[in-house]
Amino acid sequence: MLVKKFVPCIYLYNGHAVRRLTDTSVVETDPLRLVHLYNENGADGLVVFDMSQEDQEHEDALDIIKEICAAAEMEVTGAGNIKRLEDVKKLLYAGCRRAVLDYTKDSNIAITKEASQRFGREKILVSCDNADNLAENRELLESYVSGLILLNPHQIRATMDAVQLPFLVEVNQIALNKLMEIFAYENVCGVTGNTINDNYRDILALKGLCKENGVLVETFEAALQWEDLKKNSDGLIPVIIQDHRTGEVLMMAYMNEEAYGHTLRTGRMTYFSRSRGQLWLKGETSGHFQYLKSLDADCDMDTLLARVSQVGAACHTGARSCFFNGIVRKEEEETANPLQVFEEVFDVIKDRKLHPKEGSYTNYLFDKGIDKILKKLGEEATEIVIAAKNPGSNEVKYEMSDFLYHMMVLMAEKGISWEEITTELANR
Repeated sequence: MLVKKFVPCIYLYNGHAVRRLTDTSVVETDPLRLVHLYNENGADGLVVFDMSQEDQEHEDALDIIKEICAAAEMEVTGAGNIKRLEDVKKLLYAGCRRAVLDYTKDSNIAITKEASQRFGREKILVSCDNADNLAENRELLESYVSGLILLNPHQIRATMDAVQLPFLVEVNQIALNKLMEIFAYENVCGVTGNTINDNYRDILALKGLCKENGVLVETFEAALQWEDLKKNSDGLIPVIIQDHRTGEVLMMAYMNEEAYGHTLRTGRMTYFSRSRGQLWLKGETSGHFQYLKSLDADCDMDTLLARVSQVGAACHTGARSCFFNGIVRKEEEETANPLQVFEEVFDVIKDRKLHPKEGSYTNYLFDKGIDKILKKLGEEATEIVIAAKNPGSNEVKYEMSDFLYHMMVLMAEKGISWEEITTELANR
């Protein structure tokens, strides 16, 4: 049985979120605001329809989609304005987990196989409003596509007859209790469209209703109940909070039973404030929410470790981490966190760009411009190839270090962060 998902969408037109594919009236001038609202209310994914027509409009839309992907705590699917294989690549490189081919266009049908073979079947979806079109291309779809977005809710049965693939249904107006009828269809994996957009605040309640009716939905299912954990004398349990990407320890707080349940139900870290004697949703006033990625108990079952996606600063002082008051540190060579090393070197490079230093080689590269940076990068790549032909690995190590440095200069020049690089690698 498929897990059923609540997937809002953004119809992106001229930089704004508009009502729907056939209605360009503006509903939100800042699409990122919608992303944060969907994050905060338990959305299971996000579909962005790029409604641009011209190439430059498409490039502008891709910049916004890149920002959307960076801000979203859920998977983003990119759809619209795909004219050639290059457009599929651009959507995926912007951060979309999947790209959607429009099967009302013969040009999109024609690139299905090539797109699937190049980027992976799991990266390719198809949108369609007519099941006859799907039936005509059944073999192609079932060989090279991982799912569908059905743009006509009246075609659900016909779609299931035409092709055996999971699909989202775009629904723009329906009574919420009717969603259960749509979810009852075996191949329906979720609902998108304005029915979700207009009722995003009800997603968590709807998930609860689904669970009561035996419908599988995206929620955290706890392997340990509150009763399984050992609490302190106040009935609380300490929680250590760690960045899920870098491993950085961000803060420590306490949970009571209500906070534990609220965290699992909403996916946002919720604690018990001992000073105020009340529940504390992290980020409720600051906007610096913590989205739960994993929760583990220690060997004694009396301490929790939460790995989270942190929005902004974890500490009330504005610091990224609460642990910044150094007490003692032994001066010795330690095994460094690779990402931390990259970030520290990259921070120096970015600082040189903002605050030039006389005699700095980094500033020399920035002053000479992009052509000089690219020339050096090409030279260093060649040096790696030459070094790799020689016995031993030390020379290769040195040349790779030179290459990575020049690559980071290029990243700073182009405004690309390590987080974007590591996220793209993780998505592959």
